[in-house]
Amino acid sequence: MTVVAGYVRMLLKDRAGALNPEQRRLLEEAERSCGRLSMLLAEMSDLSNLEAGTATFNRSAVDLTTLVVDTIAALPDAADREVRVSFARGNGEGAQVTGDPVRLKAAFTAILHALRRELVTSDELLVSQRAGDYEGQPATWIAFGDARHIETLSAGAEAMLVPFDEWRGGCGLGLAVARRVLDAHGGAIWSPADGTKAGAVVVLPTV
Repeated sequence: MTVVAGYVRMLLKDRAGALNPEQRRLLEEAERSCGRLSMLLAEMSDLSNLEAGTATFNRSAVDLTTLVVDTIAALPDAADREVRVSFARGNGEGAQVTGDPVRLKAAFTAILHALRRELVTSDELLVSQRAGDYEGQPATWIAFGDARHIETLSAGAEAMLVPFDEWRGGCGLGLAVARRVLDAHGGAIWSPADGTKAGAVVVLPTV
């Protein structure tokens, strides 16, 4: 893939002669496709390592609120329409986890990307955070959803949640990787039991 992408870039730089507009358009599309395939290959490798237990985690104390806010701020623009992502202040601010900040940020980015593209009930995705417990340990619950569902999701009642669908179309393997990263941090991810796709709840043990 690296070799193919390299030759495409050389052609785009007119190394083999000047391109006409149609040739350039086709090569630019080929370059974008190479980028998508390279990302998928990287996700496959990461997923394989996570499932084999050989993935590397550089753990440190991570402020979850700061991590979530920074992740939201770094989100690229949506491809087809504008969907705002807003963080609602809650009682879980300042909570810390012992984890890999790079991997956790990538996991939250994948989750937000999927939920934002599937949000059809609103043009705003809300994110809230609260303190609670999980399996007898202090934890932070982070809810993602539209204005209609965010309150229910924020409550974090497990009876109202179902396993998160990590294999939904159009998301590559990013969600599968994200779920396993959360698992490796002792956490979990769920979806609303009513089948609302543009919603999720993440829980992570805190220190």
